[in-house]
Amino acid sequence: MVTSAGELGAPRFWRDEKLPFIEARSVHDGRKFRYGKHAHEAFSIGIVTSGRCIYLNGKTRTPVGAGSVVVMNPGDAHACNPSHDELWSYRMLYVDVPWLIGIQQDLGISRDQHFRPSSTTLSTQPELYVGLRRLYDILTDERAERLEKHSAALAFMTEVQQALSPASDLPRHGHRGLERAAQFIRDNHTRSLKLEEICSAADLSPSYLIRAFKDKYGLTPHAYLTNCRIEFSRTQLRRGRPIAEVAHAAGFSDQAHLQRSFKMLVAATPGQYRD
Repeated sequence: MVTSAGELGAPRFWRDEKLPFIEARSVHDGRKFRYGKHAHEAFSIGIVTSGRCIYLNGKTRTPVGAGSVVVMNPGDAHACNPSHDELWSYRMLYVDVPWLIGIQQDLGISRDQHFRPSSTTLSTQPELYVGLRRLYDILTDERAERLEKHSAALAFMTEVQQALSPASDLPRHGHRGLERAAQFIRDNHTRSLKLEEICSAADLSPSYLIRAFKDKYGLTPHAYLTNCRIEFSRTQLRRGRPIAEVAHAAGFSDQAHLQRSFKMLVAATPGQYRD
């Protein structure tokens, strides 16, 4: 779900009740908003996508510009405001701490139920900037499946934790769990899948599955699911079934969804392939 205040330049929010652990916000023209110092219960991370602003965090006051990544631990008093009325825009993510603790535990960063804060409040790592921008686009894409959004959020926040708080003793699991995950996806690819049920079938934690599945199969779980659906669609199209019927049977939301995915993986439309 995407909500907006409606007026030009108003902040834009994204939330999904099925993914309650993360919220996104974007502002196209930050000159219209000035903040007093404030704090969030959530872990916050954002990017400046254009222009410049003044970033306050604790006693630090720093000019930041496009490409910067700002990090606010829960409870950090902070603010970002325009620099000399200069146009600037930004995107923010707000992440629930209990969900993030689970990622930290799986990475070996936290060994108890306590959140380990980041000592970094400002970064220019291009991987984090590009990753947050990509995640925001996925979260706000109404055509993206919930599995894709959940997986992308886990992958990015895992990257954030590793980049800001690297751990030396990450837990290791065998490939049997990954094989069970792949088999579960193959057996259930024609329906909408949740990340939790794949993890349950594989007996793996979500953050480990997201990291290790791509290492083993070269695809994320969602990309693997899409690939299975395309292979199924190819078989059905060779039998002459109508494209709309194949899209529904394969698990795509509609014919347009099948069209986009099919063209991306087969370099041809479903109609060209069938005919």
